Amino acid sequence: MYNELLWIFTQLPDEYLVLDTETTGLPDEDGLPDIVTLGITVVRNREITESVEFKTRPQKRISEEAQSIHGITNEQAAKFESFDSQWSQIADYLKDQLIIIHNASFDWPILLDHVDRYNLELPKIQGAFCSQKAAIPWAQAINLPCNHRGPSLDTLTKALGVEDLRAEGGGIHGPSGQVIGASLAVWGWVTTALVRPK
Repeated sequence: MYNELLWIFTQLPDEYLVLDTETTGLPDEDGLPDIVTLGITVVRNREITESVEFKTRPQKRISEEAQSIHGITNEQAAKFESFDSQWSQIADYLKDQLIIIHNASFDWPILLDHVDRYNLELPKIQGAFCSQKAAIPWAQAINLPCNHRGPSLDTLTKALGVEDLRAEGGGIHGPSGQVIGASLAVWGWVTTALVRPK
């Protein structure tokens, strides 16, 4: 029902990336948080072909709230490699791709901040697409719970009947599960939009 509101998802190319980050916390008076992990899922011919996670050593301490969400401690993160030392690998994935982010208004500015902070260069990309914001009209029409950003990934996995990788991971909110989950949710939207009710 209301599948017309999912039209934008039918326009996605056959190949794109889904990206998610876990961070030291939320933006505060000291600026944007640091990336602790960055997950990328590669979708080719509408199939998940690869998922990779980059664990990056933050400069800021991880808040207790953030630790409770993603399960990464300051002690663990201190052993990760620096963001800039991994950037060439990350940039290779991003180059010439459409990047789908479920909460792009959070993750994308943080990624750009890191690129700027370390004097790195963002490769040419096709664009960044926020699946959470794009889903708001459909989610509201079918009375799914939404906040100002849109429906959560947890809400969508239930509504679309796609695999909940967070539940399988013991409730830990990590980018590997998040990007695969978001990939499945995006595919669920596309499938829902293409299948017309009888």
